Amino acid sequence: MYKPYLKEEHEIFRKSFVRFLDRDAAPFFEEWEQAKQVPKSFWKKAGEQGFLCPWVEEKYGGSEADFGYSVVITEELDKIGAGIGGLGLHNDIVMPYIGEFGSEEQKKRWLPKAISGEMISAIAMTEPGTGSDLAAIKTTARKVGGNYILNGEKTFITNGYSANFVIVVCLTDPTAKPSHKGISLLVVEEGTPGFKRGKKLRKVGQHANDTSELIFEEAIVPQGNLIGEEGMGFYYLMQKLQQERLMLAIGSIAGSKRMLDLTVDYVKQRTAFGKPISKFQNTQFKIAEMATNIKIGEIFVDQLIVDHIAKKNIVNEVSMAKWWMTDLAKNVATECMQLHGGYGYMEEYEIARRYRDVAVGSIYAGTNEIMKQIIAKNMGL
Repeated sequence: MYKPYLKEEHEIFRKSFVRFLDRDAAPFFEEWEQAKQVPKSFWKKAGEQGFLCPWVEEKYGGSEADFGYSVVITEELDKIGAGIGGLGLHNDIVMPYIGEFGSEEQKKRWLPKAISGEMISAIAMTEPGTGSDLAAIKTTARKVGGNYILNGEKTFITNGYSANFVIVVCLTDPTAKPSHKGISLLVVEEGTPGFKRGKKLRKVGQHANDTSELIFEEAIVPQGNLIGEEGMGFYYLMQKLQQERLMLAIGSIAGSKRMLDLTVDYVKQRTAFGKPISKFQNTQFKIAEMATNIKIGEIFVDQLIVDHIAKKNIVNEVSMAKWWMTDLAKNVATECMQLHGGYGYMEEYEIARRYRDVAVGSIYAGTNEIMKQIIAKNMGL
C-alpha cells in the first residue's frame, strides 16, 4: 500500500531494523517476559545500530531523521510485541521533551546518551489517585537554595524500573489558579537523594515492559533540571500528547494486522468436520470484517501522519484515532482468539499474548473516555 510519507530510504531502514529485531529481540522475547524487563544490553545494541531517537540533530549524535522513521520503528516493534514498547516511548514520547524544550546544556547532557542506549528514559505523570486528570496531580517541588525538593509518588511508569532518568510532572506552584498553571517538568536522575523505585508491578499483559512505582521523599533535584519554564509543564504536555496518542494508533494498527495475519494462517490449517475452518462462512465473514476495519483505520491513521508531519493541529482527529484504533485492536484480539478455539487460550500461541497485551491500550495516554470528552468539547458540547 502506498504511503506518502515513506520513501525508498525508509524501506531500506525498515529491512535493517527487521533484521536487527529478528536477531536480537524475537528469539529472546519470552525470556524478557519472564524477567519482566528488556535487558539494557538490548538498548545499547539498538543505540549502536542507530535505532534510538533517530530524529535528534547530528550535533548531538542523531541522524536528523524525519517522522517516517519513527513510524517504521513503531510498526516493527509492535509486530514483535507490545512488551518492548518502552523503546518507542523513549524515542518518541519522552526524549522529544528534551529535544524541543530542553536547554542547550540539557541537550548536550542527555541526548547523546539517550541515542547511544547508555541512558534509558521514562516520564512520570500518573499518580495513585490521579490518572487522566493531569491538573489534579499532588506531587510537589519547592525551591530551596539552588534545588527543588520533590515529594510525591508516581505509578504505572513504563521504563520506571530501568530508567536512568525520569521526567517528573509536578507542582512547583500548588497555589496556582487554575491549578494546571502551577505544573512543571523536572528531570530526576538515577541516584538522586530521596528518589527510590518501587517493585516491578504485576500486570495482566505487556510483561516485558518494566513498569513500576516511583517514590520521591524530600528528593533533591538541581534547579538546572527544570525543563523549559516553570509553570509551563501542562502546556508542554498538551503539545506532546498529540504525538504520543498518534504513536498508539500506529502501533494498534500494526498489532491488529499481525493478529489478523496469524489468524488467517491458522484457519487455513485448522480442520473441523473434515475441512479447513477457513471454508466456513462464519470464519470468512469475521476475517472480512476485521480486514475491512483495519484497512479503514490504516487509511485514517496514514492521513493523520501526513498532517502531523505538516505540523497541523489534529488533536481532535488524533483523539478519535487513539480510542478507535485501540478499541479495534481489542476487538480484533477477541475475534482472533475465538477463531483459534482452545489453542488461542494457550500461552504458546502468540494470539494469547496479543489478547492480554492490547487490553491496556484503551487506558494509557489518556483513557478512551477522555478521548471522547476531548472530541465532544471540540464539537462545542
